[in-house]
Amino acid sequence: MTITVNILYQGEGENARLFADEMVSSGLVDKIRQQSGNLRYEYFVPLDNQHAILLIDEWENQEAIDIHHKSPMMAKIAELREKYQLRLKVTRYQQID
Repeated sequence: MTITVNILYQGEGENARLFADEMVSSGLVDKIRQQSGNLRYEYFVPLDNQHAILLIDEWENQEAIDIHHKSPMMAKIAELREKYQLRLKVTRYQQID
């Protein structure tokens, strides 16, 4: 069962874009993409909201997500979200095979 999580990050000014840029430049995105079970981890800019970044995060199953959430990377992601004072809107989709 593939699980896709869409996270819309929103903040003041360029904060959401700066967050995504730092996620990439720090190497966190590459590390997450290398985690077992990760199928996709990509950022997009919504055309109608320049203060937001959309993350599409796809995993093979819930176990892979749970392992990711317990990894040390999550503390760094939380630290960056706080640094850039972002709000989140999370939508989750499950594909049943």
